[in-house]
Amino acid sequence: MNKQQDRLSFRQAMAYTRRAFSIWWETAPELFLSATVRRAADALTPYVPLYFTARLVNAIAGGGDGGTVWPTLWLLLLSTAAAGAVRAAAGCWDEGVRDSRLWPAWNRVFFQKLLAMDFCDVDDPKTQALLTQILQNDNWGEFGLSKVYSCYGKLVEAAFRVLGALALSVSLFTLPVPAGGSLVWLNHPGCLAGILALLAVTAVVSPLLQGRSQAYWYRADGTQGNRAFEFFTYAAIQDPHRGTDVRTYGQDGYILTKSHREMPTNAFGIKSQLAKDFRGRAGALAATSKAVDRAFTGTVYLFVGLKALGGAFGVGSVTQYVGALAGLAGGVSDALATVGKLRENAEFLKPVYQLLDTPNRMYQGSLTTEKRADRSYEIEFKDVGFQYPGTETWALRHVSMKFRVGGRLAVVGENGSGKTTFIKLLCRLYDPTEGVILLNGIDIRKYRYDDYLALFSVVFQDFKLLAQPLGANVAAAEDYDRARAEQCLVKAGFGARLSELPKGLDTCLYREFEENGVEVSGGEAQKIALARVLYQDAPFIVLDEPTAALDPEAEAEIYTKFNDIVEDKTAVYISHRLSSCRFCDEIAVFDQGRVVQQGTHDGLVGAEGKYKSLWDAQAQYYQKSEG
Repeated sequence: MNKQQDRLSFRQAMAYTRRAFSIWWETAPELFLSATVRRAADALTPYVPLYFTARLVNAIAGGGDGGTVWPTLWLLLLSTAAAGAVRAAAGCWDEGVRDSRLWPAWNRVFFQKLLAMDFCDVDDPKTQALLTQILQNDNWGEFGLSKVYSCYGKLVEAAFRVLGALALSVSLFTLPVPAGGSLVWLNHPGCLAGILALLAVTAVVSPLLQGRSQAYWYRADGTQGNRAFEFFTYAAIQDPHRGTDVRTYGQDGYILTKSHREMPTNAFGIKSQLAKDFRGRAGALAATSKAVDRAFTGTVYLFVGLKALGGAFGVGSVTQYVGALAGLAGGVSDALATVGKLRENAEFLKPVYQLLDTPNRMYQGSLTTEKRADRSYEIEFKDVGFQYPGTETWALRHVSMKFRVGGRLAVVGENGSGKTTFIKLLCRLYDPTEGVILLNGIDIRKYRYDDYLALFSVVFQDFKLLAQPLGANVAAAEDYDRARAEQCLVKAGFGARLSELPKGLDTCLYREFEENGVEVSGGEAQKIALARVLYQDAPFIVLDEPTAALDPEAEAEIYTKFNDIVEDKTAVYISHRLSSCRFCDEIAVFDQGRVVQQGTHDGLVGAEGKYKSLWDAQAQYYQKSEG
């Protein structure tokens, strides 16, 4: 009932569709040009042999000599070959444009939006669910933006079919049956009106019935089945990250059972609801639609045959007029059916526009951050609290602290204590729910967003490297200072590995795009990420578990050289390994979203509190490392 109430009106559906057309036009206008040329060629090419065949048959039936028949025959062959060549060329061109532009353009629409959205919205599970729904709708039946583009081509083809049919069939109604014959009644205007009325009824009723049949397909819950199909045929089998578990735990039997028996039966098989629909009402509607169409074709054959029998035109013209009227009815029918598909598809555009219309609520300030040569920046948290959207739990509460310029701040605490949330607020990926964060005494929300972000270089726990050359990963750019990138890699402890790479900075990471790409270990990836931080040369460096994947020797190397690496920058360091905090000037201890202790390592470990309990829990590890 709710779905029916929320259903778009025809006017709303067409407004949604027009907007989708404009999105495609702004993103990839060349798709429309190639589709128009191809669809016009597809629609008009069949009429060329139809017209000249009628001329040829009329010439033969009328007793024409070689001077009439042979030129007509050659004209038929040459025109058919030329039309076929044009159609093939247009098809190849359109396929090339579609292959190179369609899917990239579809992705670009959503990539641009996601990259422009506030991070808090991108990070919201609702946004991820919405994007998944859009992807599954497209996979299920190209519903959404893809359907609008494919329907454009069908509308163009239908329009040219109608135009071509009108050009070939107009003489059917203007050529009269000669007077004196028994079939002269076919000249009566009522016959013309009857044929046109039957054409109109067929053109409307046939696509209407077909559309109602197809509505069962549109409304079927196939996205879930398609999601399961995609998971069991790709993610669970081909994804190398899952391959180790699949083989170790013998999950192949379970996967094969789900993917080859249960999942197809439930989603697409003969026992599915969709199959039941098409064995029942949906199938009956489709069959009736075809019956109406065939009844019209039979009536047209009768009418054209009787006029030919009455002497209105030659026998060869019968095929021309029958084909033209069938094309006319088919063109009108296809156009109306396509409009019906667009009407149904508009429902699948709702999540698309819901995502694209997500507003950016974070205030974009106008102040520029002062570019200070002495890097004299001070950040202060004043009674800051934060709740993630959709929750009532405080991830942080009453956090107050200052960062000393050029200092080294360590942030420690158990999992879920608020450390990473603290970093997200510091980098303004989120805004505080309460309280304020100040940069040099000014609310950070008043600064230009991109200017403020440029102050930070960050390595998050879940950082990502791209399947691109090593140097481009370090610089986060295609054009970069090679000497500087190499120097940063050496500083980050990647120098030995770099010297072993045959292509150096041009070595492609991973093998998605390059057969000889290099697979780096977790520790090596962290070193590359650290080099990326150094390359950006921002006043603040934020390191979230920067050595978690490193072996003890590599970790010790990083710590020993930490001051040289960070230089005069302010560093914020998050770690579970408390021994790594000793090189920091100050330590902030988080517990249940609050800062419960602040001080130096020696001061905190010598006093009772959370830090000491964490230290004691790891004492055996530290004693061994110190020994």
